[in-house]
Amino acid sequence: MKIHVLGSEAACGTSSGSGSNFGSSTNVRLVNTGTTDRLVSVETSGASLIGTFTIKANAVEIVQKDASDEIFAAHAEVKGVGVAITT
Repeated sequence: MKIHVLGSEAACGTSSGSGSNFGSSTNVRLVNTGTTDRLVSVETSGASLIGTFTIKANAVEIVQKDASDEIFAAHAEVKGVGVAITT
């Protein structure tokens, strides 16, 4: 898998209502730069929770979401950037 970066990486917000839609991206690359596993939450633009998952320490994940959905994490060590997936 190859990715095309669509913006600048930024720390995730750390609470509901402070998340980012990462430039309305439908794919977001997340990296946990810390040494502790962290909870990541995805919610609608109206702050309705869609779901959560744990990103392991020093791990990278790609999250698919709707353009208006927002992502926040339990700590600002989790950073994200909108990406396009290519093959």
